[in-house]
Amino acid sequence: MELVLTRSQYVRWRTAVFAIFLASGLSIATWASRVPAIKVTLDVDNIQIGLMLLGAGIASIVGLSLSSVVLARFGARKGMLVAMLVFAAGVAIIGVGTDVLQSFVVVVAGLVLFGLGNGAVDVMMNVEGAAIEKQSSKTILPLFHGFFSFGTVIGAGIGAAAAGWHINVLVHTAVMAVVIVGIAFATYANVPETEITGDTVPTPPPGAAGASPGASGRVGPAAADKAHWRERLHTSLSAWREPRTYALGVIMLGMAFAEGGANDWLALGMVEGHGATPAIGALGLTVFSVSMTVVRVFGGPLVDRFGRVNTLRALSVLAAGGLLLFILAPSIPLVFVGAALWGAGVSLGFPLGMSAAADDPAKAAARVSAAATIGYISFLCGPPILGFISEQIGLLNTLYILVALAVASGLASSAAKPIAGSTVGAGHTHH
Repeated sequence: MELVLTRSQYVRWRTAVFAIFLASGLSIATWASRVPAIKVTLDVDNIQIGLMLLGAGIASIVGLSLSSVVLARFGARKGMLVAMLVFAAGVAIIGVGTDVLQSFVVVVAGLVLFGLGNGAVDVMMNVEGAAIEKQSSKTILPLFHGFFSFGTVIGAGIGAAAAGWHINVLVHTAVMAVVIVGIAFATYANVPETEITGDTVPTPPPGAAGASPGASGRVGPAAADKAHWRERLHTSLSAWREPRTYALGVIMLGMAFAEGGANDWLALGMVEGHGATPAIGALGLTVFSVSMTVVRVFGGPLVDRFGRVNTLRALSVLAAGGLLLFILAPSIPLVFVGAALWGAGVSLGFPLGMSAAADDPAKAAARVSAAATIGYISFLCGPPILGFISEQIGLLNTLYILVALAVASGLASSAAKPIAGSTVGAGHTHH
């Protein structure tokens, strides 16, 4: 039996997934914006802050790994709801641990829930986003990731306001947790449930691009739909044995490493390497972030025109060129240009890697999980590695590693070519 989505149902589904991406970014910025206050209240040093981040990072990887099991057993609709409630609880517990109990251990426990929920929802929301791409036959995942960026900007702004108005961490995190829970239930009501029943398949709304009788964006043939969840899980996990999964991982590793490196070292690189003031360094990071967000928002039509592979190759050249300009520029204005090109170049590596991993709906969960795990490990572990190396050779020289990784990402980009039967990201250069 097919579940036919009306245009209204399709739009609500798409809007719900936009909101989930935004909520994830909102939660991350809520924590990050209050780290200084948490450090003062708990009277901890940078090593202990690092341990907090390590706990959240490890939990994120666990969440990524569990996502395939959750999707196969419960489906994305229930899975995303539970994951959002978990990271909302984590955000609230961080506040309780900071201002009520003043306990390092409780804050770490909150960060573990925060990381676990965000890691799990990351895979599920990307699988849903890829399903929406299939419904519309258009590249939309970059825009979804743009909404994640919007969430971080909004969350950072709220955090800055809360700090400026001397609102304690408990009140701030409690309010944000309630907002996230509200988004979780609102989105749950608007995401179609098709994964568990096994006999319902969403079809595109009337008039949607690519609409055809029996078309499905999230599940495979009817026989596969009726399979037991353990069989579906076994099928999905076989993706770990496929070379394409690891090639996509290389694409995401290079771009995630370059993105994470910018977040942690770009501002300091301007200060130590180019003699800029801390305020100018922060402005450089802002230029990077804005550039990355703009390309994510408007990059979808570019991909639909030129295809995933060509776009990734061009952006890898842009990223490498921007990094080289950032490293070698003789003046601060050119450093800003380099930061802008760097941000634009790394903007689509992660979302397009996710989109490519989800080309086959039957194995989307495991492929997205595998590729995302590689990307997350590089995003989380890469910056500390760069920090260690920079102590030996200097920070700007260390950034040449990111240049090499951006080039490697471009060389692996042919792996993102849409598989047979998938039209999203194929491009229309023949017109």
